[in-house]
Amino acid sequence: MNPNPIPDALLLLAPGCPHCPAVLEGLGALLKEGVIGRLEAVNVVVHPGRAAALGARTVPWVRIGPFELEGALTPGELRRWAERADSLDGMADYFFQMLKSGRRSRVEEMARQEPLRLRALVRLMERPDTSMAARLGIGAVLEELSGSGLAETMIPDLGALARSGDALTRADACHFLSLIGGAEVAPYLRACLEDEDNAVREIAAESLEELEQK
Repeated sequence: MNPNPIPDALLLLAPGCPHCPAVLEGLGALLKEGVIGRLEAVNVVVHPGRAAALGARTVPWVRIGPFELEGALTPGELRRWAERADSLDGMADYFFQMLKSGRRSRVEEMARQEPLRLRALVRLMERPDTSMAARLGIGAVLEELSGSGLAETMIPDLGALARSGDALTRADACHFLSLIGGAEVAPYLRACLEDEDNAVREIAAESLEELEQK
């Protein structure tokens, strides 16, 4: 996802912040090990405009590769995000955190920056422990992006999932394909008309009907 698999890091900190020194120390250790390639630390009291430009409202605030994180992150958490900054699994973890914390707009923002990141939502759907709230969040993201063409990168992965996941996942995949829309999703939905599960067949049929009406 990133031509350079070693991410850079940015830390926003402030005097008197009880957690900032530990996060700075943790990032410094990763820098020495080569887990991150560069570390920039900014005192937001001296440079308040930097925090405003990034939309940061609390410290410590950390950006590791594409991930923006807040709060008292442990050395293990910092390492985990840094080591997964270039992977779909890492992006899936991050999107899950954003959806769980009500920051769906952050997922949409990142998708607009790089549409291929949306494939991580399919990776998230493949996980058996993904909550219903997260699935609803994925649907809301796709509704927001509907008509933009950005989510078309998900179509092959969703099409495969509509044929190979469990019944709930197959049904969700069909619904999400319908939200993306376009002629390219039709063959995948037609294949689901023969699904063994009645709910999947119904969603596929309804989705195809909506496509034809459009």
